[in-house]
Amino acid sequence: MKIGFIGLGNMGAPMAANLAASHDVTGFDTAATPDGLHLAASAAEAAAEADVVITMLPDGAILRAVATQIHPAMKVGAIHLDCSTVDVDSARDVAAQAQAAGLQALDAPVSGGIGGATNGTLTFMAGGPADAFATVSPLFDIMGQKAVHCGGSGNGQAAKICNNMILGVTMIATCEAFVLADKLGLDRQAMFDVVSTSSGSSWSMNTYCPAPGIGPVSPADNGYQPGFAAELMLKDLNLSQMAAEAADADTPMGQAATTLYEEFVNAEDGKGKDFSAMLPRFEARRRG
Repeated sequence: MKIGFIGLGNMGAPMAANLAASHDVTGFDTAATPDGLHLAASAAEAAAEADVVITMLPDGAILRAVATQIHPAMKVGAIHLDCSTVDVDSARDVAAQAQAAGLQALDAPVSGGIGGATNGTLTFMAGGPADAFATVSPLFDIMGQKAVHCGGSGNGQAAKICNNMILGVTMIATCEAFVLADKLGLDRQAMFDVVSTSSGSSWSMNTYCPAPGIGPVSPADNGYQPGFAAELMLKDLNLSQMAAEAADADTPMGQAATTLYEEFVNAEDGKGKDFSAMLPRFEARRRG
């Protein structure tokens, strides 16, 4: 396929590089100029004549602005595949704009972080037409290990923010539990051995354990250098609460997690650290 790829940051650049091994990829970014990719002078130029235009952008406002630039340049019937994590309303509005321009659109945010983007092991959760999903499935196979069609436009974003709300809540609970175990005199390895095989098991415990030297290697073993930065978790939690407000959904645990990560990122030293660095954050605190 001929592919335009707009947004060549920490996630977009390795995704585009993986595609370029077997497809004709033209990239564009306002700042990044990664090696090994053919680069266009503008987003519209990258989108022109492409069968699929992939966007990987920071937020909904930027996605809307870029969509306004690229949709007029895209050929009729082409697919706009947005892999950004944005609010549901932006995803649905951009899809409607694409349809009005004679295009197809999929919102397909990803899970798996920079490592998944580099290694081609991302998970995609996609919303939009089933035929468009089928057309781009070979691209998902290159960039990731799994892609799930979640229904209509915006449902990919809905799946992502629901998933990451669970992740934010469970990571906080996991970190709290380790600190409580420490104070009760329970060895961390014993704690892991019990919980990881019992009813308290979770991805936060079993795969991404926030305690250094426990379980599989994780950012905790590298000084909490981010695999998934705390500020990105805060972004996703804020999106979950925006969606909850719009849908009149009661999400008290999601709101509590949002408040804690907001304090950690904006008022403490969490910015630039992995989201699992909540563990040393709780270690340094006392009840009340």
